[in-house]
Amino acid sequence: MTVFASDDWRQRESAHADRATALTAEHIARRSRGETHPVWDFLFTYYSYKPSALSRWHPGAGVELEDAASDDRAAWRWYVPGSAAGSLRVDAESYEADKRAVVRLARIMLRRTSERPGQFDCFGLHEWAMVYRQDEHRHAQPLRLGQRQTDEVVESHDLKCTHFDAFRFFTPDAVPRNRQPLTVDERTANEQPGCLHAGMDVYKWAMKLGPLVPGHLLLDAFELARDIRLLDMQAAPYDLSDLGVVPVQIETPAGKAQYVRQQRGFAERADALRRAILAA
Repeated sequence: MTVFASDDWRQRESAHADRATALTAEHIARRSRGETHPVWDFLFTYYSYKPSALSRWHPGAGVELEDAASDDRAAWRWYVPGSAAGSLRVDAESYEADKRAVVRLARIMLRRTSERPGQFDCFGLHEWAMVYRQDEHRHAQPLRLGQRQTDEVVESHDLKCTHFDAFRFFTPDAVPRNRQPLTVDERTANEQPGCLHAGMDVYKWAMKLGPLVPGHLLLDAFELARDIRLLDMQAAPYDLSDLGVVPVQIETPAGKAQYVRQQRGFAERADALRRAILAA
């Protein structure tokens, strides 16, 4: 059991809160004005965790907090007295017992995704498949190339999506164009580290594992999801120029190369986080 001295863990807690505030301030400000954002709201709607959940610092499993019994966290669920008088620790055993299915699935998804080779030739076409031959779209923004040319881009490429939660939004005409059909029951067999959404989902698993995950890993995972989300929308077929989003034109060789460069970088960051979370 690692012991954090009182001054040490309180400093960590404060720095975490400051970092979380910086990461969520713009979203909170927009929400207070009743404004929505088609790019960034995804981080709080698809991943339905409130900014306050990011602000809560946990030391992670295997850490004892000195002189913490008088702190508010003494009343938090899954915190118990440590070995020293006045200390607290995360009760990892009780958490895993209460959340057995969630912890098991998180371990499987993180480990198996990390073990597989990455696929780096999908070019973000999942977003294009979501509007293929469809007059009504999930986003209000117009298509950058128009409907006909957008459809032609899909038809001139091989769809290789491996992420079920993207595949399930494909239009009916796009579904049979994917290299393989995907089902929710086969998620653990298909997820691979090159997928942008698998990289974003590291944040989801970190959040689901709650107090077992040290706060800095949770915020690192959120930052990764934020950065990936931008590329996901830059490579999408929508015209987001009014939001200052510069497109990555994956319909061109230069755009494909740019996409893959960033995709590989995100895969490396995601894999490092998967390993760190599994170790934690």
